[in-house]
Amino acid sequence: MSTCNIDHTLEDVVKKLQSQETFLPKELYHNAIQFLETERTQLTLNEFFHLLKKYDLASEEEQQKRNLAMEELFQA
Repeated sequence: MSTCNIDHTLEDVVKKLQSQETFLPKELYHNAIQFLETERTQLTLNEFFHLLKKYDLASEEEQQKRNLAMEELFQA
């Protein structure tokens, strides 16, 4: 993923997550909602936002990579 110097707010991340809901595996979406219920660092919010960004346009292989990255982020 490309580097971005923009800090994304929790609200930005939630909106992005909601916009990608139909494209994400249901369990991953629900885990993401739970993940965001706890306060997160700015770095984590930015990383999560970029995993979600244009998820719907990514290839199936890229989506699988992002799914794994999100699962790892949720467990960190």
